[in-house]
Amino acid sequence: MSALSLVLLLLGASVFAVVLFRRLNLPPVLAYLLVGSVIGPHALNLMHDVHRAEHLAEFGVVFLMFSIGLEFSLPKLYAMKRIVFGLGLLQVGLTMLLTLGGVMLLGVSWQLGIALGGVFAMSSTAVLTKLLAERLQLDSAHGREIMGVLLFQDLAVVPLLVLIPSLTQPPEKLAMLLGVAIIKATLVLALILVFGQRLMRKWFHFVARAKSAEVFVLNVLLITLSLAALTEIAGLSLALGAFVAGMLISETEYKLQVEEDIKPFRDVLMGLFFVTIGVKLDLHILVGLWWQVLLSLLVLLLVKAAVVGMLSWRLGSTPGNAIRSALWLCAGGEFGFVLLGEIAHLPKTIEQIALTVLVLSMLLAPFIVQYSEKVVMRFVASEWLLRSMQLTSIAAQSMGTDKHAILCGFGRNGQYLARFLAQEGVNYIALDLDPDRVREAAAGGESVVFGDAGRKEALVAAGLMRASVIVVTMSDTALAEKILHHVQETRPDLPVVVRTSDERDMARLSNAGAAEVVPETLEASLMLASHALVLVGVPINRVLKQIRQIRSQRYRFLRGFYRGLSDREEDDAIQPRLHSVWLNEGAAAIGMHLADLALDSLGCEVSAIRRRGIRALEPDPETCLEVGDVVVLLGPPEAVAAAEFRLLKRERPPKPLAQNA
Repeated sequence: MSALSLVLLLLGASVFAVVLFRRLNLPPVLAYLLVGSVIGPHALNLMHDVHRAEHLAEFGVVFLMFSIGLEFSLPKLYAMKRIVFGLGLLQVGLTMLLTLGGVMLLGVSWQLGIALGGVFAMSSTAVLTKLLAERLQLDSAHGREIMGVLLFQDLAVVPLLVLIPSLTQPPEKLAMLLGVAIIKATLVLALILVFGQRLMRKWFHFVARAKSAEVFVLNVLLITLSLAALTEIAGLSLALGAFVAGMLISETEYKLQVEEDIKPFRDVLMGLFFVTIGVKLDLHILVGLWWQVLLSLLVLLLVKAAVVGMLSWRLGSTPGNAIRSALWLCAGGEFGFVLLGEIAHLPKTIEQIALTVLVLSMLLAPFIVQYSEKVVMRFVASEWLLRSMQLTSIAAQSMGTDKHAILCGFGRNGQYLARFLAQEGVNYIALDLDPDRVREAAAGGESVVFGDAGRKEALVAAGLMRASVIVVTMSDTALAEKILHHVQETRPDLPVVVRTSDERDMARLSNAGAAEVVPETLEASLMLASHALVLVGVPINRVLKQIRQIRSQRYRFLRGFYRGLSDREEDDAIQPRLHSVWLNEGAAAIGMHLADLALDSLGCEVSAIRRRGIRALEPDPETCLEVGDVVVLLGPPEAVAAAEFRLLKRERPPKPLAQNA
């Protein structure tokens, strides 16, 4: 198979698999593993030259470690030191120790036991961070524990990448080789960190003066691969050098730009890395080992859950939060595959069992997380008491209020709104899940309590039955829909104002029961337009009148947008857009009325018609189209395409029967 054929095969299979797994809300990592297992030598055998792909896939690990280095922050580590170097260190160490003891009982060497301990100690940073963000639990007690443990696991990968390759050496040479490796790593790191920081900042200043995006990206690749090559020359791993490069750049002002520039390379190459891991899966062997795989999976989940839960509880967490952390962290992670690839001379049977267990555990992780709350409520009686106390606290805060506003979220938008309400003498109570923010704001006299606005009980405790309005200040459509559902069930007459980041969700939220939906982009456009019009000499009264008219018509004139090459948003394909169609000589719609074209039946409408330089908004249905007209269509992409076809090429529709009569 040629290199081009191999690339096309991998791209085609990966695109299909990732889209399918995204639809199923499963991690893309699993899609790449599936692609590798299907096209590999143990299944369809379409990928003959695996070694060529493996060499390229190594760079995926390099850029992944570079990204971790970018996230490395000494202040962040210091702020979370108790969790990171307490719970995180103990979790990794104890998991490795238990794995070592278990495999030695089975007659496996202690070197392999240490390596497999590192493999199974890892959890999925990508999957768990995404799940925490979706559930707005990053700032919760168990969310902080999970993030602290994940941070230590990411850091632990660096020494494990140095340690695991050395374990293949004879015992008499192992101590000396490890000592040499540690000395080399210390010298190289000291040299880079001491002299590299100042040089890195100056070099990036020099490159940035070129004001060229492509030069900037090339420079990032140069720095990353150069430091990776430097550590490899020193007898260490490529990944260690990439991690150090990320650390150096993380302390500069170019961190965010570098992170965005490197992301496409990292994601594509990491996908290729996981494909090459999937290639190693031999389904024929696994069929005969199914009970060993299931037993190993069960042991992994139970042991890791027990380790995390016990350590979390002993370090001061409540029983409920300890169980939550245990259930979230019990599955394997993507770094397990990275470390597994570093183990030399790994027996085929053990390799297949380990690979399959990691894949299945990551597949189960979202489902375990989904039911974690039910498990906590079922087995921890004190959680009911804590929930009751939380609701009592909310109810006590709202007890004296009537005809008040309930603010769902007390971030910047919620706080600004609270100040406006206070100036007008309107009472409010805010619900927020950030304990630090709640404590600070409450100490400052704000009416804010810790509570999940997405829970019906919290809304009722906040005085849902007595409130005048609910305002969702967070730009979270899923949460807003949940709140609207609770309000519609309990008190459908209560108006709910919802904030959204873009106009794409306006109809969706309005249909869910929102009285008003405020899209940030449209409001920003109104403010920009008002300032610009005043500065060019338009009277302020006229500007304010126009703004009021647009708002009173619920942003009708600002719906949709003209799409350009820079519009690459993920949901862009379904968002209504504007499209201009010029009616030249011979267009089918010339001489026809808008009503006769029935474009609304296609899900499209005519936003404006431009004729001889004059633009008419919302033209009359009886408008007759002429040669040279520019018809501005508004609607989803498919509807706009169908309407354009009808305007230009379709034969005239038959006249209504009433007219024929």
